[in-house]
Amino acid sequence: MKLVPELFEKPWGRSILPPPFDSIAAQAGHAGAPVGEIWFEPDDGIFLPVLVKYLFTSEKLSVQVHPDDQQAHARGLRFGKNECWYIIDAEPGAMLGLGLKRTLARQELKDAALDGSIADLLDWRPIHQGEFYKVPAGTIHAMSAGISLIEFQQNIDVTYRLYDHGRPRELHLDDAVDVAMAGRYPDDHVLHVNPDGAVEQPLVHFPQFDVLFSRDLYSARANRMERAMWVVPLSGEVTGGGSCARPGEVLYLAPGQAVDRSPIEGTALVGIASTDEL
Repeated sequence: MKLVPELFEKPWGRSILPPPFDSIAAQAGHAGAPVGEIWFEPDDGIFLPVLVKYLFTSEKLSVQVHPDDQQAHARGLRFGKNECWYIIDAEPGAMLGLGLKRTLARQELKDAALDGSIADLLDWRPIHQGEFYKVPAGTIHAMSAGISLIEFQQNIDVTYRLYDHGRPRELHLDDAVDVAMAGRYPDDHVLHVNPDGAVEQPLVHFPQFDVLFSRDLYSARANRMERAMWVVPLSGEVTGGGSCARPGEVLYLAPGQAVDRSPIEGTALVGIASTDEL
């Protein structure tokens, strides 16, 4: 089935979205509003363990961190939040803050969050279209303005903010400091997706889901019929389960649902659930 987009306004969102999201925003009554996130979920309300989002930034996001499953369970939450990002577009000077320039002790991290110096302690990395970033739970992270990306994540809305650039939003310092990995971000968590390279490129493995890049959706699906799959077309289109998806849309395939063989060439990011329960 084709998942339904839901738009969320954010203080760091973008008032002018690229196609096809500009028309989606207008139809949903968000024209000119600072839309920062677009979530794709079933229209029947069924829960899916993986959430696909598009993000658009016009200002810096907060410095934040997410708990892992064990830390989330200790706080009464269903699970934690591993995530990963594919860069659709990056304006000149756009950067991601991932990890810290040096390792901080717990109190040092809290003090840096309180006085705002954590923004300068982040390891800010220039980014480019086609890059893919693995962001495990516990990674301290932030984003600059000028970024458009696709995110796959565990389907839970839990964020602990360390610093928010003076915005009047709640911080969660104790939880954030408790779950954070206050050190450097591994270089091997960054990959470049080559659309003309291998037919299938594995991008990330988490205990809960995998993500790969594919130029042959029919084969990618045929090899994983027992798994739930989220297909995010980057070019062309994909048809399966009675629905068709193009760039800017997301197709969900339940276990057993096939992808049609199509004469239209295309590429896609594919999320794959780690079990056959959904």
